[in-house]
Amino acid sequence: MDRRTPVVVIFRGGNGALAVARTLGRLRIPVYLIAAKGASIIEHSRYWVRRFWWDFSLPAEDSRRFLLDVADRIGTRAILLTLSDWAAIFIEENAQALGERFTFPRGPAPIVKKLANKWEMFSLATTHGIPTPQTTLPRSRDEVRAFLETARFPIVMKAADPSLPYVPGKMIVHNPCDLLEKFDRDASLGPLNLILQEYIPGSAESVWMCNAYFGKRSECKAVFTGKKLRQVDETGVASLAVCAPNKTVADQTLRFMQAVGYEGAVGIGYRYDARDGLYKLLDVNARVSGVFRLFRATNGLDIVRICYLDLTGQTVPRSDLEAGRKWMLEDDIWAARASTKKGELTFKQWLTSLRGVKETHWFAVDDPKPGLVWLRNWIWPALISKFKRRSEANPEKVPSKVWKRAAKQSVERPEAARPPPSPR
Repeated sequence: MDRRTPVVVIFRGGNGALAVARTLGRLRIPVYLIAAKGASIIEHSRYWVRRFWWDFSLPAEDSRRFLLDVADRIGTRAILLTLSDWAAIFIEENAQALGERFTFPRGPAPIVKKLANKWEMFSLATTHGIPTPQTTLPRSRDEVRAFLETARFPIVMKAADPSLPYVPGKMIVHNPCDLLEKFDRDASLGPLNLILQEYIPGSAESVWMCNAYFGKRSECKAVFTGKKLRQVDETGVASLAVCAPNKTVADQTLRFMQAVGYEGAVGIGYRYDARDGLYKLLDVNARVSGVFRLFRATNGLDIVRICYLDLTGQTVPRSDLEAGRKWMLEDDIWAARASTKKGELTFKQWLTSLRGVKETHWFAVDDPKPGLVWLRNWIWPALISKFKRRSEANPEKVPSKVWKRAAKQSVERPEAARPPPSPR
């Protein structure tokens, strides 16, 4: 492999950027990070050749100039990648200027922003015959009330356009009162930016994922499928997943992406609807997926490595799915704990489910610091909280020096109380 071309990763959410640094860094490919300083654990990876800090709240014109300046400082043409919808849209909208210094997938017509917009994605899927949950785009409270006349709960509420200043979080609502209350709240915070979507019943295992890479003229270079085994919460971030062949999911992905002329890496989510036997499109991530390392092929390649080979003009060999391979996000500990409390999972069943895990997100023997920082950020607040509860119950049993030190450390590390965002 020719490894001379460097890679620049724009990080603005999506901690899967850590996996990009590792998968390319292990091949001795130089990888650079552009991020807001202190924004994530991923900046601690030893595989970043250099980190460039940037404030993404600044105008797009400033961000464009900054990227061009980064290209000058690197000194050679680099590949530009991201795991953020915002950054993927930014790259597409500034393709002409950025294309003078960077290499990245560019289709014949803009499509990234349309696929990132959940309403436009729904319209495109419907046009090209791809099954999808019924979706509506409310423009007023009256339209929401009209929708409620025939709606079946629960309903999924999520942002329509991720590029707008206000992006409401994804949530599942179970009754009309909650829906109206959340709609009114979002309407008061900024321009309306949400869709209402049919909820498809089923466990995490009904959700299938497809990662693929399309080269020039939408030629498919690789397509991998797998499914979730567990997820962090009901809104759907995978915490345990397994590679498994699914011809229907793969065929729908190829048909949809080639129909819209897509080029580049893509991660798509589907849910199997037992009511009609269809795999229905949930999301299209028109960029590198945060769980792309689940889909490591039998030849060692993954979507990012395949992308690198293609964009550097090298031969992309056939890559076959490693069926049975599992990937775990360490947050699965908490997902399993929640299932255990509900009586849905035993400790023995959880341990059994981890058989076949070949890779975790935060921890890696050859790159330990991100995992250690993750552990500190999760475990330390829990220990402090437990210590405080016990000391408040039995203050006479706690030495004053220990209490003062714990109190001081909990104040010095307020950020530790906030768990890191999960990869998407």
